[in-house]
Amino acid sequence: MATVANTARRSTVTVAWIAFWLLVVGGLNWGLVGVFDFDLVGAILGRMSPASRVVYALVGLAAIYCAFTIPAIRRRSAPEF
Repeated sequence: MATVANTARRSTVTVAWIAFWLLVVGGLNWGLVGVFDFDLVGAILGRMSPASRVVYALVGLAAIYCAFTIPAIRRRSAPEF
């Protein structure tokens, strides 16, 4: 039987992985834009279409999420002296 703490931890891990993969997609897309002047998200979903704007917004939210959670995770997992 799953406890509330295990369910919350699993949800947090799931959100962290989603944020991670959104950052990977955003990073690869910006790499393609910088090196080849090719916007993959725009090519797939339409240049500045509502769908591509949602993807861009989600990548931005993932970056904000990771900017706040990764330092907190690092502090929790750092060895104490």
